[in-house]
Amino acid sequence: NPGDRSNNILNAKIHQGKQLSYNNIMDADGALACVREFDEPTCVLVKHANPCGVATGDDLLDVYTRAFNADSLSAFGGIIAFNCICTADVAQAITSVFVEIVLAPDFELEALEIFKKKKNLRVLGIGPFGKRTPKLEVRNVDGGLIVQDTDTKNLTREHFKTVTKVKPSEKDIETALFTWKVLRHAKSNSVLIAKDNTTVGLGAGQVSRVDAVHMALRKGGENVKGGVLASDAFFPFRDSIDAIKDSGIKAVIQPGGSIRDQEVIGACDEYDIAMIFTGTRCFKH
Repeated sequence: NPGDRSNNILNAKIHQGKQLSYNNIMDADGALACVREFDEPTCVLVKHANPCGVATGDDLLDVYTRAFNADSLSAFGGIIAFNCICTADVAQAITSVFVEIVLAPDFELEALEIFKKKKNLRVLGIGPFGKRTPKLEVRNVDGGLIVQDTDTKNLTREHFKTVTKVKPSEKDIETALFTWKVLRHAKSNSVLIAKDNTTVGLGAGQVSRVDAVHMALRKGGENVKGGVLASDAFFPFRDSIDAIKDSGIKAVIQPGGSIRDQEVIGACDEYDIAMIFTGTRCFKH
């Protein structure tokens, strides 16, 4: 859009690197959309349109390290996005791995010098940016176009309804809010496990919800213990809860709305897992 002067991927300052491909633009746009969810310093890694590692915190190098280590295998060849100035120490860490793009509002001059060691790495300066604003998403289908509003609903603890005997702790609620911000940027069916302001395991793009749960558990391994699991739509059966019974996951957040909600809630009560209903789905297609 020639008339759009907003700070986005297409208007970014390209400091270095090869020309952006179609996939590069789509993944970078997805990474930018996800990182814009957060106010505190945040790093988002995206691979094939899914956030494979996200972390927030005060120290940007620590934030980047946690996000990358959340799923370092999937991060290979991915996109790294920051919502604050990329520093030299972070740039130095990034040059030790292979990624396609690094984007941020701006970069320290020393960071840009460090990135020059990897001439093919695309480095994009977006400029200052804030939260996403409502817009229309347009998709092509044979015979025409379909249009929908972008999901920019701000979910707060006021939307939460605890439906189990066990109540989530304050920390669990904070983790649930973090998890939901990330989850809505993952391809449905998706399930995400997180703890300590860091994603742990993502199961995205699965055709059954319990498969998404198993993938998230496999990705997270032992790190899922003490975490919160989020599902982008309701659980149609209790099998997903049965799958996490021995994982150490403390709480589950999901929209609710299944005809078997009571069966699923009963499974959580059986295993002393807290469950929160949001009343809102976040399907992404």
